[in-house]
Amino acid sequence: MTPTTPTPPRRRDRRRIRHEATKQEILDTAWSIVRADGLAALSLRAIAHAVDMEPQSLYTYFASKNALYDHMFADGNQELASRLAAAEIPEEPRSALRTVTRLFVDFATEDQARYQLLFLRTLPGFQPSPESYAIAVKILTSARTILTRAGIRDETDFDLWTAVIAGLASQQLANDPGGDRYIRLIDNAVTMYADHTLDPSQPHPADHHALARDTDGSIRSSV
Repeated sequence: MTPTTPTPPRRRDRRRIRHEATKQEILDTAWSIVRADGLAALSLRAIAHAVDMEPQSLYTYFASKNALYDHMFADGNQELASRLAAAEIPEEPRSALRTVTRLFVDFATEDQARYQLLFLRTLPGFQPSPESYAIAVKILTSARTILTRAGIRDETDFDLWTAVIAGLASQQLANDPGGDRYIRLIDNAVTMYADHTLDPSQPHPADHHALARDTDGSIRSSV
């Protein structure tokens, strides 16, 4: 039997490891700056100074400030996606709605700069790349799946749920940052939402705006 020569282990790409570590340091520094001074305060020159790097060297890692914003957009959404994937969602519909709503509101209100970047059009001229935006789309798809299992199937009801989240988060950040004035209202808001969307005895907007037929067979609007 011919002896075989063992395959030597692959050498680590130390240059790439250092590159990725520096890139992460730049990203962490960018988050620190926007959390302290706001999204508009982000400056590549300030970041370069903070990480002890020549400003022109920063372009080796990010081609522009918008490229850095895009990486931050992806980073923030990936964090939300990870939390959603790890969440234990109850089978009972109302409990499921409370759990997923609290997850989104808690995530939104714990970091105002991240909330503005991910959920508001705060930065003129910034559009996330298709790759980064795909993470956000995946999150919405996962949330829609959870709501569908809970009995939410109408598109307007899903839109209403996103409005409930945005309203609670925006009110909390605007009027009681760092507190819980509006976070305390999550259970009440979900109860009203569930009563409206899951109770078959309640009138539904889809029924209210539906077209109805008169006795003569003509179509009329029930609005």
